[in-house]
Amino acid sequence: MPTTKRKYTDRLQMVKEEDVVQAGPYEWEIPVSYRNDMRVPARFFASAETLQDAFKDRSLAQLVNVATLPGIVEHALAMPDMHEGYGFPIGGVAATLLPDGAISPGGIGYDINCGVRLLLSNLNKKDLGPAREALAYELSRAIPAGTGRGGKLDLGLSDLEKVLKDGVRWALKEGYASRADLEHIESEGRIKEADPTNVSEPAKKRGHNQLGTLGAGNHFAEVGVVGQIFDKKTADAFGLKTGQITVLIHTGSRGLGHQVATDYIKLMLEKMPEFGIEVPDHELACLPFSSELGAKYYSAMAAVANYAWVNRQLLTHLIRQMWQRFFGEESELKLLYDVAHNMAKVEEHEISGGKQKVLVQRKGATRAFGPGHPEIPKDFQSTGQPVIIPGSMGTASYVLAGTNAAMQRSFGSTCHGAGRQMSRHKAKHLQPGRRLQEELAQAGILVKAASIRDLSEEAPYAYKSIDTVVDIVQAAGIANKVARLRPLIVVKG
Repeated sequence: MPTTKRKYTDRLQMVKEEDVVQAGPYEWEIPVSYRNDMRVPARFFASAETLQDAFKDRSLAQLVNVATLPGIVEHALAMPDMHEGYGFPIGGVAATLLPDGAISPGGIGYDINCGVRLLLSNLNKKDLGPAREALAYELSRAIPAGTGRGGKLDLGLSDLEKVLKDGVRWALKEGYASRADLEHIESEGRIKEADPTNVSEPAKKRGHNQLGTLGAGNHFAEVGVVGQIFDKKTADAFGLKTGQITVLIHTGSRGLGHQVATDYIKLMLEKMPEFGIEVPDHELACLPFSSELGAKYYSAMAAVANYAWVNRQLLTHLIRQMWQRFFGEESELKLLYDVAHNMAKVEEHEISGGKQKVLVQRKGATRAFGPGHPEIPKDFQSTGQPVIIPGSMGTASYVLAGTNAAMQRSFGSTCHGAGRQMSRHKAKHLQPGRRLQEELAQAGILVKAASIRDLSEEAPYAYKSIDTVVDIVQAAGIANKVARLRPLIVVKG
């Protein structure tokens, strides 16, 4: 453990193993003595076996930077899938005390409300039979995917603003959602503080025709099968059983969210000197939540979050239509749950021995509220909220359940995926996309992609082991394993 504080100019240096102390069996900490601008310790989850991976990029240096945010409480946190991002590490969590604690667009990310939802079918793997290739084809036709790709809806300004304001309630009114869908979406698919007037015109122009689209990068739609059940009681409550066919959707707010993040980072950088705020990385631009611009960003972020929930809802609608055409009207796809992993939420947590309101900023981290929490649906009050964790393409995904221990140790947060361990550039040059597609087909996974050339950017070898990440969060107590899903068909941009 360091005995003297480091100079502020050392803030971009890589963190070394000797800078870290063990805080628990699966928790490690960089103390405030590490650097003189840290307000709280920087804490991360890892096993003894995966600890060395934390020192391979600048994610820990970024976590130290997060620990300097005005108003931050307890500790800056990172999940075992952490990797280097912009400003915050991906996998980062920070809580700032309200009303004056900082809100930072970098703590949410450019893809506001990137998230996942899991649909459960009444079919078994044997029901697919020889129809799997035909299903893959129909699914890829039904889902608009790819960089900049527009969807079947092209909304005028008035309708777009209704989406931004009302979220999935708009989709319910328009016939794209059911009441049961709303009840199984985080916040019922709407943050009420949303204000479309604080979303710029350029952002609205980018978003008017992208609802019901997948996008590119690591976004995907996946038909899978429940391969293993770990907790039968919770699986029964969730409606999961071995051999069941599922559909997983992973996407966010597309160009709209990116533009809003870009807009407000620039505006906050210009405004910070008035509040005497300095940050070690311009991507950590922030202002007090109570400030006029801080409040405007939160309301704009909320509007974009509403848009992203509608995006996943419209994709669900398209997939359900295709599903019934393919399997018949008796087939169904029920929504288990939809969770965000790029979001800021006003929540109440135990801080210094008492309940206090904080702004929890999760970037590449999933909310994981435990049993009995008033913000989760009544269907999950006895189990904890479902937590959907997608793996990398060609590997497993998981369904977890939130825990009360997560409320005590991680602001009700857990991991969001496997986490990259290789850059897209390096991954792409290790193997041609066509060869990867063929290898996955040989393993029983059919991949349909808008760009085969870029497919290798998301190859399984570019990511950490999802099994290892999930084992760590289970061992740390911040989520419980319920089921493991295996992919059968993947549609990518």
